[in-house]
Amino acid sequence: MIFVTVGTHEQPFNRLIQKIDELKKDGIINEDVIIQTGFSTYEPKYCRWSKLIPYQQMIKNVADARIVITHGGPASFIMPLQIGKTPIVVPRQHQFNEHVNDHQVEFARNVSKRMGTIIDVEDIETLGDIITNYDQIVAGMGHGMNSNNAKFNEELEKLVEKMMEEKK
Repeated sequence: MIFVTVGTHEQPFNRLIQKIDELKKDGIINEDVIIQTGFSTYEPKYCRWSKLIPYQQMIKNVADARIVITHGGPASFIMPLQIGKTPIVVPRQHQFNEHVNDHQVEFARNVSKRMGTIIDVEDIETLGDIITNYDQIVAGMGHGMNSNNAKFNEELEKLVEKMMEEKK
């Protein structure tokens, strides 16, 4: 299953929703698709969708999805990262009237470049190829999030042990 979320920003993100619907219609996407459309005006014809989804259901959808596609809002792509997913991030762009400026483009570009934990898609025409090759792309990223989490946990454990020793 593919889960798509465009967040709750009041400007429509029809460009992403229409593209996903088109990819489903054309058979590029063969699996089920669930889209949270927010304030978009386009209504998908080939995918299940809902304007808003309760947070607990969002978490379940992200956990159940093979691929998560989000807009460039940090909260929307940090949650999939926390669940261990590598999200495809399609930032809203000012030139298409999807946001007030291009902060999502800049933020997604920086996270992709510096952290290597998301797949940044600024050219929506590449989205079909990215979805088709998702598993290979993720395998080649080597971002090592698990090792970073393990390292953090080890350091935290050492710190707690040291604090406990000092209390004795």
